[in-house]
Amino acid sequence: MSQKDTAIHLLAGGVAGTAGAVVTCPLEVVKTRLQSSKGVGISPPSQPPPSDSTNNARKICSKIPKHQEAKWGYRRTMGAMFAYSKQADRMLMSYNCQVQQCARAGHARTPSRMSLIQCIRHIVQTEGPRALFKGLGPNIVGVAPSRAIYFCTYSQAKAILNQNISPDTPIVHLSAASAAGFVSCTMTNPIWFVKTRLQLDGQNVTAVQCIKRIYAKTGIRGFYKGITASYMGISETVVHFVLYEGVKARLMAARSVDGVPSDQRSPRDFLEFMGAGAFSKTVASCIAYPHEVARTRLREEGDKYRKFWQTLHTVLKEEGYRGVYRGLGTQLVRQIPNTAIMMSTYEAVVYLLTTHFNSSFYENT
Repeated sequence: MSQKDTAIHLLAGGVAGTAGAVVTCPLEVVKTRLQSSKGVGISPPSQPPPSDSTNNARKICSKIPKHQEAKWGYRRTMGAMFAYSKQADRMLMSYNCQVQQCARAGHARTPSRMSLIQCIRHIVQTEGPRALFKGLGPNIVGVAPSRAIYFCTYSQAKAILNQNISPDTPIVHLSAASAAGFVSCTMTNPIWFVKTRLQLDGQNVTAVQCIKRIYAKTGIRGFYKGITASYMGISETVVHFVLYEGVKARLMAARSVDGVPSDQRSPRDFLEFMGAGAFSKTVASCIAYPHEVARTRLREEGDKYRKFWQTLHTVLKEEGYRGVYRGLGTQLVRQIPNTAIMMSTYEAVVYLLTTHFNSSFYENT
């Protein structure tokens, strides 16, 4: 490949990644919240206490520290349970220790999980519409170079492999996708780490503040937390591109049967590329999704999740198989349009630029 072709793939990858990221950013935020161990939940409803029979309970609840009241919901829960009890005062004073023991034992009442629509409404109501685009800045900053690096490395690796082994075979696509994924993950992991932290933070924290906080706590190594899970995610990329190239080859073969020149493109072709990208990404995501959950958990604050396999084991033990596939529906809802937009945009930009500059890319690859 010439330097001109390299520049074309860098630009096409950056434009394609940015377009997909902007359109699907709200779904990315929801997906990250659902994957998190904190998640987003609906608090169980509680009945309001009778106004005339809860004076003693309210007096006692008013003495409880606010941070404890917020944590265990004393005011509503205790008022409802002990409104008509003669022993309310004594039981309320001793309940602090009981709640702590239940919380440690994992018996504390937990909120139910939200659906996709409920999660979006909750974020808008509690944090405002702008919260749906949290992390978009780092996302764009990360997507543009990440996709540019990925597509450029993939194209170069494929061109080199095509010259040394049977061209355009699955082993070529597999090897090229693996190399591209490794290079891209290594160079852009810090950006994705910051983006995930911003999306999990319920406060209005800027990217600069987030970076300073991470560096102060963990140093440079902290920005590479979860990179093992990212490397495991290369398997998803490999499956995606092997399937995509296979479907694309069949589409091109069907065109040649109809007598259409291989160097010409029509709007129908790019719609077919969208379909091929969506199909291949759906299959790949379903196969390799658990690494997404592990990567998100590793990027959370705290020391509960330390290593990739330890994280998967912990999630499986505490939450079962549903835990490692939490947020898959949202992931698919986001990834299908994202990948469709990205792949069709990439193919369109490459085609337009190669046609404009009279590049020899399609002839050489």
